[in-house]
Amino acid sequence: MAKEEPLSIIELIDVHKSFKGQKVLDGLNLRIETGKITVIIGQSGGGKSVFLKHTIGLLKPDQGEVLVEGVDISRLNDRQLNDVRKNFGMLFQGAALFDSMTVGENVAFPLREHTRLKQHDIQEIVERKLRQVGLKGVAHKMPSELSGGMKKRVGLARALALDPKIILFDEPTTGLDPITADAIDRLIVDTQEHTNATCVVISHDIESTFKIAHTVAMLYHGKIIEVGKPEDIRSSEDMALQQFIRGKAEGPIQIV
Repeated sequence: MAKEEPLSIIELIDVHKSFKGQKVLDGLNLRIETGKITVIIGQSGGGKSVFLKHTIGLLKPDQGEVLVEGVDISRLNDRQLNDVRKNFGMLFQGAALFDSMTVGENVAFPLREHTRLKQHDIQEIVERKLRQVGLKGVAHKMPSELSGGMKKRVGLARALALDPKIILFDEPTTGLDPITADAIDRLIVDTQEHTNATCVVISHDIESTFKIAHTVAMLYHGKIIEVGKPEDIRSSEDMALQQFIRGKAEGPIQIV
């Protein structure tokens, strides 16, 4: 009896993308399993952020399909795409908080933009989401008063505001010290287990990757060259993958 393949909430099929003649994605294929943490690894400047922008419809492929729950979002109009995006939360690399807003106002932003909830209800959700990321009692503070790790937590609280099915993380541990990075890793795992959301993480932090991932995919030369469970990735015979996860200068990956 054939083994049943896991249900995919996101699927990229033969996706190509070029900028000014420079090929970034070159026939990329990947299935993102529902309710799991998938980490995409690869070199800086290797197309990981371009991949992420395709999954949420910020970029459209030159060729190929980007399916979210079976719908090719590259063919949707702006209104349809905005409806799909309500299923997504995103933690940007630098948290991307609005400096002129308080922490509470930052977390409330998607609720004010996409719902008609009353102020009392919005405030209740904001306080609940901040508690969920371990930041009780900071709603009145400004982003400038927070550490880098706290800003990431606020960014995650904002990403969770609409209870998304899918959460995208762009380099969540970049710029953090090892202890704070570990706290963010634990928070990602706890968040996924608590919400059962599908998490897609872009990273070149190998230690973090193996801590949090259910599935790891390696992006190299515009393609996914290997995908599997962490133990499968560790034992892979692919030379580029082994060079990357071991952090070696020698190998097929050239230093730019």
